Amino acid sequence: MMEPSLCVVLHDVSPVTWAACQRVIDAVGEVAPVPMTLLAVPRYHGAPRDPAFEDLLTRRCECGDELALHGYTHLDDGRPSGVVDALRRRWYTAGEGEFASLRADDAAGRLLAGARWFQENRWPLYGFVAPAWLMSPGTWEALALLPLTYTATLRRLYALPRRHMLTSQSIVYSTRARWRRATSLMWNRALHHAGQDAQMLVRFELHPHDADYPIIRRSWQRLLAWHLQYRRAYTVADFVRQWQGSLDVPTAPMTYHQAPSAPAFRTERAPRQP
Repeated sequence: MMEPSLCVVLHDVSPVTWAACQRVIDAVGEVAPVPMTLLAVPRYHGAPRDPAFEDLLTRRCECGDELALHGYTHLDDGRPSGVVDALRRRWYTAGEGEFASLRADDAAGRLLAGARWFQENRWPLYGFVAPAWLMSPGTWEALALLPLTYTATLRRLYALPRRHMLTSQSIVYSTRARWRRATSLMWNRALHHAGQDAQMLVRFELHPHDADYPIIRRSWQRLLAWHLQYRRAYTVADFVRQWQGSLDVPTAPMTYHQAPSAPAFRTERAPRQP
């Protein structure tokens, strides 16, 4: 049995969003210096490459954070198949569910382009998380082309290639509107009181603007501090490595160079109530 664990994951990491991402990273550091998984987007909304940003990500990786692939453009340029699909992909995701409806060949092209970006920067690549966690059947098929060790949805973590599944409900907030922020606060409070603590893994799935609204920032900071009283923080790749080891499943990460060992991270005692 593995010890109770948590992962702090930051979505939508790109040159365009970096200033907001840095505020989230700083807010996490106010709680404890935990390792993070940064979901990086190669061409966020079509933006060009930024060598200075890529150097910055290299430094984060060298300091113990993990980089994972998070789509290619983070834009859904497909055509919805009906009203329900349109609501899911245009309203729920604000048109950013890039891999929601891709055929296998289209998904493979974007995945391989993202993998080349990692390779050019000499970053080890272990995981792929689709924007908005939406993956078409074709995307699942295309994942087999890369020797990744994991992918994730909103409620589950999958160890690849065998798709061993672990239930892991995400702690996630929506900040696009006041009513979304209010709903997020109530939803995460309800999850906490409904027994989310019993899960082996809790994932804090943060987004660039989650530190810009004080009431949202205080909410997830209190929850993070509470969970760190009895959970060990991992990057997602490190957690999956430990989890697969407990299942006696061999791993084959896509690694282009020997990644530096992650430093030991100290966790601090925190208030007992979120």
